Amino acid sequence: MADIAIASLAAPPSRLLAGLRRGGPRLWIGTVLVALLVLAAIFAPVFAPHDPLEQDLMSAQLPPAWMTGGDHAYLLGTDSLGRCVLSRLTYSARTAVMVALIAATLAALIGVALGLFAGSFGGWVDQSISRLIDVWMAFPPVLLSIVLATVIGAGLTSVIAAIVVIDWTRFARVIRAETMVQLTRDYAAAAQVIGLSRARLLRLEILPNLVPLLVTLLAVEMGIAILVEVILSFVGISVAGDTPTWGSMIAEGRQIVYQAPWIMALPIVCIITSVIGLNLFGDGLRLALDPVQRS
Repeated sequence: MADIAIASLAAPPSRLLAGLRRGGPRLWIGTVLVALLVLAAIFAPVFAPHDPLEQDLMSAQLPPAWMTGGDHAYLLGTDSLGRCVLSRLTYSARTAVMVALIAATLAALIGVALGLFAGSFGGWVDQSISRLIDVWMAFPPVLLSIVLATVIGAGLTSVIAAIVVIDWTRFARVIRAETMVQLTRDYAAAAQVIGLSRARLLRLEILPNLVPLLVTLLAVEMGIAILVEVILSFVGISVAGDTPTWGSMIAEGRQIVYQAPWIMALPIVCIITSVIGLNLFGDGLRLALDPVQRS
């Protein structure tokens, strides 16, 4: 019985547990930060103590509750129009998550398709797509997104379209290179020998091996999408003016930064935390899914 007990204790852990261990602190910290962001976005009406558009000029520029002159009804203070900063931060998370998730996913679909196409066909197909990527990436991405959003017009759709147009190139370039590497592996050669078609080879063999890389790319691009949306809303060409966004909060806060610095500082903290969380989550999940990569 003792031998059986010792053997059971020494048995290898499940694949899930092993993956979570490989992810390490990056996966855990990233998961917590991303979960907070997503929960704030989904349950904004529950978490927000006030209507984010409700104005009370008699309570304008109140400091956070723990500072002198603060009001416990407004935990993080109010802005120049007396609107609750905590409520506006929470609803801004909803805008950021929506833009990041939709834009990064659409960019991934376009980039992965073109990357697989270029990496598997090679020749003039690869050359054409590669030159297109090079030309597209030569344009300053933020400037290009501002121009596109200005031409299309303000609104959530135009912001998403602008981000997709600048972000697909990174997916395409990385997936193209990795596809070419995977096609040189023994398993790909064996699949071709047994007569697997190119489409089935990419779908059944190559693409599953790209999942850890895609997870990291998607998380990083979501962080970039959040930054781009912040910039666009900061310059006033993002979503409608009455929709709370972190960028518009920074733009409003900079005008009274000396009187109420928390109004400008708190959105920046939310942005930095979200981007760091997405990067840590993506990197940790890559390690958890791919036991070969441990750095």
